[in-house]
Amino acid sequence: MAEESVLTDDFLRELINVGQVDVLIGIPTYNDAETVGQVVQTLRAGLLRYFPRHRAVIINADGGSKDATQDLVRAASISDLQHGPNLHTLRTLHCISTQYPGGPARGTALHTILAASDLLRASCCAVISADSSNFQAEWIESLLRPVCHDNFDLVTPVYRRHKFDGLLVRNLLYPMTRAIYSRRIREPYPAEFAFSGRLAGHFLAQDIWSQDVGRAGTEFYFTISAITGGFRVAQSFMGDKPHTERAAPDLVPAMRRTAGVLFWSLDQNFSVWNSNMDSQPVPTIGPEHEISLEPLRVSRKRLHQMFVRGVAELTPVLKSILSTDTLAELERAAAVSEDDFCYSNESWVRTIYEFAAAYHKSVISRDHIVQALVPLYRGRAHTFLAENREVSADEVESNVETLCLTFERMKPNLLSMWDGGK
Repeated sequence: MAEESVLTDDFLRELINVGQVDVLIGIPTYNDAETVGQVVQTLRAGLLRYFPRHRAVIINADGGSKDATQDLVRAASISDLQHGPNLHTLRTLHCISTQYPGGPARGTALHTILAASDLLRASCCAVISADSSNFQAEWIESLLRPVCHDNFDLVTPVYRRHKFDGLLVRNLLYPMTRAIYSRRIREPYPAEFAFSGRLAGHFLAQDIWSQDVGRAGTEFYFTISAITGGFRVAQSFMGDKPHTERAAPDLVPAMRRTAGVLFWSLDQNFSVWNSNMDSQPVPTIGPEHEISLEPLRVSRKRLHQMFVRGVAELTPVLKSILSTDTLAELERAAAVSEDDFCYSNESWVRTIYEFAAAYHKSVISRDHIVQALVPLYRGRAHTFLAENREVSADEVESNVETLCLTFERMKPNLLSMWDGGK
């Protein structure tokens, strides 16, 4: 999508009326009426409290909401703040809501926000999720201060998570991104993050906006681009990971946005990742991780059943993707009882790297490759839940670290497969 197509005439006029700003906050929305009003008010409070001397604007990029989301954004932007008498500003705080074309797509929303930041020459920017049910004004300072005052280009969040929350992040996104791109970023696919105008301009110029990655999984590739572009990256602790009561996500599109984008990025950045081996920590403000252990009932039986059925039904597809030994190992795992089932670190990492190599070579449709990973991930999730059912927070973190080190240790396997055999 061309840049001018996300800056409609009406939106462009509103941006011109705002003029140059120091800080820009973007809020992508689609049917977020339940939470967006409070998020906007909390954002305003945070900006007035922590950045009173900065010229600021809030940009709501909406994907065509049918529940009055945009009306609530506009109402919240002019309502009285009830956060104490000490809030004052020396600058005007603007708020604009625009609807981008093409239907809801987080990537297009980000494109809209980046285009606005470029036009307004914002030096410090952030994206905040509209469904952050426990959003705090302090988050604005946690995210933006390292960009505004310490010259970082990307600040991603660190959350306090339940030990069974974020299974896809812990078992795939964090460890593989860390192994491939050599930076220990805990949340490489962030819902909330801050970035510099320099990074915004760099990413805006990427040739991705007419591709799938320009519509879904774009925030993930934003992180990867910051790493591969040599930008300064940091993390900031944000407290509890926000939850909203929504239907469980469909794993197939979730896998496209995550594993699909990660696999796709390998071709784009081979010259960067083929030579770096040891991962490095990134500067972190606050704890590097926190895990909560409050009771949470999780059913593992269905995960095991779907793994077993998936291996059986997808055998012809898996033969095209996996080596003979890896497929035989999965078939043996699918043949044992649930109590004896285990999808080990080594087997999981070998599976992922063989999928990545198959994606690179397009041995079958790339989308079919990504879809075939879904039932196997369910099996890995089952093992993670079983292994960490009775352990402490420190043991959970130790188990995650062991998996990360396995991804790093086996990275040469991916390189050997890249232009060779399985």
